[in-house]
Amino acid sequence: MPAATAKSSQRKGLRPASPWAARRRPRHEHALKREAVILAAAHAFRQRGYHNTSLDDLAASLKVTKPTLYLYVPNKEAILFECFRAGLAQIQASLDASENAAGPARERLFAFMRGYAAAIVGDFGWCMLRAEDQHLGAAMSRRIKLLKAGIDKRMRALIEAGVADGSIRRCDTRMTAFALAGALNWMGHWYREDASLKPHDIAERFIDFFNHGLRGQA
Repeated sequence: MPAATAKSSQRKGLRPASPWAARRRPRHEHALKREAVILAAAHAFRQRGYHNTSLDDLAASLKVTKPTLYLYVPNKEAILFECFRAGLAQIQASLDASENAAGPARERLFAFMRGYAAAIVGDFGWCMLRAEDQHLGAAMSRRIKLLKAGIDKRMRALIEAGVADGSIRRCDTRMTAFALAGALNWMGHWYREDASLKPHDIAERFIDFFNHGLRGQA
């Protein structure tokens, strides 16, 4: 499903239309339908929880048979992992842009925080935050931990670059990365789509806090 259509449906509180309902060019059909399975699963997991969502539920939401799902994903655990990876891809894209941008590393770190905030409250945010809590197999858990560690390593590198160029004061980069990621991740637990502050606004307030701290005039 094109991203614009999915986002429009989400804003209106509607379930995105099933790609099985219309004919498309064969070479695009499989990818579109696989994306639809993953997106529908992400919505279901967020609403009902991973363990309370069956493949029968997912098939019914897409108006297909359960065996049809196996054409695109092997099992429910793999679907959760793909949801996790889809969300992480948004964060990685924001990191790519920040790493390749010009300017002080502090400003590039803040740009990354804005992208991180948008991803964590997006379609796949719940799956990114909760995937490790769902009693996955050891192999899947290791893959998730490795991907998360990669994000953390790159985030620390941005902070270290800021220390090196003088735009960030000397600090414990490990703990700073933990603090930033922790603040952003927690948005996934308390953010509501009908809130007056949008993800970008919240990110700006986090940036202001981390940039200026709590020190007053006294």
